[in-house]
Amino acid sequence: MSLGRNARTIRVYCSNCGCLLYKYQKAGPGRLVKCYKDRIVKDYTHADLRCPNCGHEFARETMVYGRPANKIIQGKVIVRG
Repeated sequence: MSLGRNARTIRVYCSNCGCLLYKYQKAGPGRLVKCYKDRIVKDYTHADLRCPNCGHEFARETMVYGRPANKIIQGKVIVRG
């Protein structure tokens, strides 16, 4: 699957403790609303959807356009990159 020219790798951190959660290939502008599972480059949570350091839930599993995704709970993550 081609991500297009707007694709970039971002780092997703827990807003509570600052722990690194994901390295993710984000395509397109705007804030992070969902993470398609096939675009997650490195998952430091081991697919738990909770921060491995402090245990706060930061996303929920869902299907978006027929693709498995993690829907981000706004305010629970910080995006850099």
